[in-house]
Amino acid sequence: MGLTKSEIFTEEQNKIAAIAKVLGHPARIAILEFLIKLKSCVCGDLVKDIGLAQPTISQHLKELKKVGIIKGTIDGTSVCYCIDQENWDKIKNILGKFLNKNSTESCC
Repeated sequence: MGLTKSEIFTEEQNKIAAIAKVLGHPARIAILEFLIKLKSCVCGDLVKDIGLAQPTISQHLKELKKVGIIKGTIDGTSVCYCIDQENWDKIKNILGKFLNKNSTESCC
């Protein structure tokens, strides 16, 4: 696998790419929609409601947690997940700024 040379890009460009990468899987979008809809922490309902195997759900949760979109708290023998609202607001701001950029010239 080749190097991405991420160091030649700005911090903002790397952040946007990391967010876009983690949001690039429909299972992760489904997980986020589920967590947003509930507005509370979820421990074991994801497997039943998303319809994927536990190891698959766990891997997707790990990726979402790695970029800070969700957070987890230990509750007995399980981990409960919810949206990290502070980071969610930052991500919305970062993506909003990027998506609201407009080209000033018309071409093609």
